[in-house]
Amino acid sequence: MRVKTAAKINLALDVTGKLPNGYHDLESVFQTVGLYDEVEVELINSGIELSCDVPDEFASSDPIPCDERNIAYKAAKFFFEQNGMDCGCRIHIKKGIPSQAGMGGGSTDAAAVLYCLGRMTGKTVSNSEKLGADVPFFLTGGTAYVEGIGEKITPIADYSGRILVVAKGKEGVSTAEAYRNIDSLTAPAHPETHKLVKAINSAPDTAYKYFGNLFEQAVELPEVEDIKSDMLKYRASSAVMTGSGSAVFGLFEDAAQAAVCAEKLREKDYFACVCETVADSFIAID
Repeated sequence: MRVKTAAKINLALDVTGKLPNGYHDLESVFQTVGLYDEVEVELINSGIELSCDVPDEFASSDPIPCDERNIAYKAAKFFFEQNGMDCGCRIHIKKGIPSQAGMGGGSTDAAAVLYCLGRMTGKTVSNSEKLGADVPFFLTGGTAYVEGIGEKITPIADYSGRILVVAKGKEGVSTAEAYRNIDSLTAPAHPETHKLVKAINSAPDTAYKYFGNLFEQAVELPEVEDIKSDMLKYRASSAVMTGSGSAVFGLFEDAAQAAVCAEKLREKDYFACVCETVADSFIAID
């Protein structure tokens, strides 16, 4: 079975506390977007085999492990162990989502493996957050208010069909380092996540006013600021970093203007593409 599996952005992302186990309490609005990896899963008699097709521009910023360290491999192992199954699978991943971008590129692959295995075997799993905090969201997709470490997911009004430019420079962000910097912030300005949820539910055309990301105050990357500046210059309604970085998304009213912005960013050697917000994580290919 082969699927396209979506990336996500955080329309808002706030950190509201730190838990005794070292994890952080989050408050966020997650949104799947039409930027995809392709994941193919085939059942075999035993073992887990993983192969990856990674563009050079992604591999150079963050080498992606193509072995048992990969979260997609871990997802297959998790699925088989939880269901007491002694078979195996062959997984192939074709990367289209940049790594170290804050877009859930690894978690969406893991969710796709769980989805494919579930469709092929009729089995399910619970506690998918044990694989990664973003995995449960990708099993839901769409637009959602997310709390806790990412496991508390409340779907909200559909925000699909909005035009975006997604861009990323060469610099990546270590999630661990980003959270350490968050812990060091003094009197930070928090995003108005609840106002964003209310706007999406009742006045979606005004939602962009409440986009925001606390991590922008903790992660200082010149490329992020440069990309945001260019997006606003080319008439984005809002431009915000996603996740703990380092990708940036800009919201546009006009697809032609978005295409112009993306081309200008590519001329500066940034990864940039035009896409839309989407309602589902997975698109079956075959």
